[in-house]
Amino acid sequence: MQKKILWTDGSASPNPGPGGFAVIEDDHPVALGREPDTTNIRMEARALIAAIEYADGTPAEIHTDSEFWVNVATKWAPTWEKNNWRKKSGEIKNLDLVKQLYQLYNEGSVELVWTRGHVGTPENELADEWANKARKGATL
Repeated sequence: MQKKILWTDGSASPNPGPGGFAVIEDDHPVALGREPDTTNIRMEARALIAAIEYADGTPAEIHTDSEFWVNVATKWAPTWEKNNWRKKSGEIKNLDLVKQLYQLYNEGSVELVWTRGHVGTPENELADEWANKARKGATL
């Protein structure tokens, strides 16, 4: 089974405000979404969730410029789960997305790869472009 290579990005403008996300494979959008009132951080998570759902059990390498969400899924959520979804400093923001991403990440066969954003990486720039198009109403 060939591994999928996916690129994701999320956008909200203003932040908070209308938001969009995109998942790119082979230089084409394969998932887009929009929310009327959201934040950049929520749209980054929704992009990763959509990418894992799109992979649908197929091994995938998912690139994101959200180091935060890579850390949530791979480092922080296991401890938060053991502590009944609490962290030492209290409430976990965006817990709905944290739980959904963590579950899908654990059930899937995906590797999350952080990539520095907005440094000219063509696939990352394309994901950003489509996230902004989705925010403005573009659909597949």
